[in-house]
Amino acid sequence: MNLIGKMLNNRYEILEKIGNGGMATVYKAKCHVLNRYVAIKILKDEFTTDSDFIKRFNTEAQSAASLTHPNIVQIYDVCNEDNLYYIVMELIQGKTLKEIIAEDGILSWKWSINIAIQIASALETAHKNNIIHRDIKPHNIIITEDGIAKVTDFGIAKAVSNSTITAFGTTIGSVHYFSPEHARGGYTDAKSDLYSLGIVMYEMLTGRVPFDADTPVSVALKQVQEEPTDPMKYNPNIPISVDRIILKAMQKDPNFRYQNATEMLQDLSLALKKPNEDFVELATRSDDAPTQKVPTLYELEMEKNNDRKAPKVGEDGEEKKKKFAKIRAFYAKHKWAKPVTIILVAIIIFVIAMYSTIAILNGSRPEQVDIPNVSGAENAERMTKDDAIKLLNSLGFEDITIEEEYSDDVEEGYVISQTPEYKSNFKINVTEKITLVVSKGQKIVTLPKKIIGKNIEDVKSELDELELKYEIIEENSEKVEKDIVIEVDPEEGEEITAATTVKLTVSKGSAYKDVTVPSVINETESNALAKLTALNLVVNVTYEENASKSDGIVTSQSVSAGKTLKEGDSIELVVNKQPTKSTLTVNVNLKSLMNYTEPKPTTETTTDENGNTVTTTETPEVENATVVIEVGEDTILSDTYPMTKTNISQSWTTSGVKEVKVKVNGVTKFTQTVDFNNGNQTINVG
Repeated sequence: MNLIGKMLNNRYEILEKIGNGGMATVYKAKCHVLNRYVAIKILKDEFTTDSDFIKRFNTEAQSAASLTHPNIVQIYDVCNEDNLYYIVMELIQGKTLKEIIAEDGILSWKWSINIAIQIASALETAHKNNIIHRDIKPHNIIITEDGIAKVTDFGIAKAVSNSTITAFGTTIGSVHYFSPEHARGGYTDAKSDLYSLGIVMYEMLTGRVPFDADTPVSVALKQVQEEPTDPMKYNPNIPISVDRIILKAMQKDPNFRYQNATEMLQDLSLALKKPNEDFVELATRSDDAPTQKVPTLYELEMEKNNDRKAPKVGEDGEEKKKKFAKIRAFYAKHKWAKPVTIILVAIIIFVIAMYSTIAILNGSRPEQVDIPNVSGAENAERMTKDDAIKLLNSLGFEDITIEEEYSDDVEEGYVISQTPEYKSNFKINVTEKITLVVSKGQKIVTLPKKIIGKNIEDVKSELDELELKYEIIEENSEKVEKDIVIEVDPEEGEEITAATTVKLTVSKGSAYKDVTVPSVINETESNALAKLTALNLVVNVTYEENASKSDGIVTSQSVSAGKTLKEGDSIELVVNKQPTKSTLTVNVNLKSLMNYTEPKPTTETTTDENGNTVTTTETPEVENATVVIEVGEDTILSDTYPMTKTNISQSWTTSGVKEVKVKVNGVTKFTQTVDFNNGNQTINVG
């Protein structure tokens, strides 16, 4: 059915399909009431025909909608329309944890612990609200673009599980992540979710699930019967505390696991602080036996009912009626007897089931022995290949793989290492695979005479032909192009043993990217610097005065626009720098400057021809002087004034540092150096 463009509940417009699972299809939709994007999970047709399932689905989904937690995908609505049953939930932008594992393989242990803490925190909230997920797996965990883990499908898994168990006596779903009790179709609780979380952690840190097989039934049997391989054997970088947390979460017996999410959260947080401390308490079974498949109460009850229906020898129908009549009469007279009988029958069934389980466990459990030390661990004597195989066979090991490699330290034919590694008092099943690495002895090889300057792929091919191990060290080079060998240790043409690791230093090319130079001419200095430094270029600026250009504008650049430089290269800019101008006012008091004394009038008395006395007064003329004012090479004033002049004033605007002179009649009477960059100034002379 094509639902794209369909409007559900007159509110949700289906925009596109974004996912498909075993029980539902997920679409991106827009809520036109709240004007937001949502995810809508629509159940597939095969689930909508089961009325019991639909009833449980509605109940559980509505219950899960009450959960509010930053690591739980929020459920907004639970609806049905035109036989479409769907859940409206928060739309998350990101990838499922399964997709991330598929892309990246093994994840770092710190990041894995961070994700596990978020999942456990979500489970803690759900469990406190009496909601069990029952389908924790990487497919149901979405990692947002900000690295936040979001757990989805709360409540739906319970509806599916309950419906299928009741109707068919089995379970469906992701059997790789089932707890043993879930795989048996038994009672599941919060500890079942923690078992599944342990498997999720196992997969994050090893890149694989602990139990795998060709069919779901085979996987389920392994979940019930087999112990997981220690995750540290697949990934030695896993800290001991993290390894133990996974193994505790995956204990077959729920009583030996973490009893709640809070306990697991405490150990996960402590593992981040003390990763190499073995603080996790791992319980061991008293019978040292792995969990096995046992009949459920439902199966036992069916067998009991079948036995009741089988005919008894020597009894006819009448006798049966009499016996049942007596029983009914007894229970009618003694009201207390019926519940007591039911309790006793239940106890008997439980005891039978328990002892049957113990018998099955003891009968089918593979033999376990201490792992032998054939590789000389802890300073013990190293064994030859033949002696090691003979010892392993005598202990019951049959799955033995031999690998050979050259060794400078171990004599030919002796065991270099073993997998699993030897550990004191460490038992393993005799059915487990044993891998022995056996020494081929020492081999002398001559390195090629020409390695430096060749492409690394060609060098690798040559070393592979010589069966030599090599280590590639990459470093940047401004002189040697990418993928070319710069150095080799040992030296070219040298004789070495085949066990020696050849170190090849290979160029990664320039550490600096090519950049195209832009034009910054006629731009302001600040804009030009911003553009060029953003390209990681080193900019050197010089200043020149250019009267035809605006002040502060780039007038030239040393590298033309469109040319290619490397990051870190230098470029020169010339910026127009107009000088700072200011006005100088020179006030000259000529009289004071020359110490001039004005001549006084003279009186002369004489007698005229008539004998009269005549008095004559004569006023002498005031002298004149030529005053010249020079600023640098410019004459700003040249004029003649009476020597009694006291207020000769002249202004001049210029820049720079210049000498100011005042001359009177060609003789310099005043000199002063003036810095016109200091603003307007006044000089009083005289």
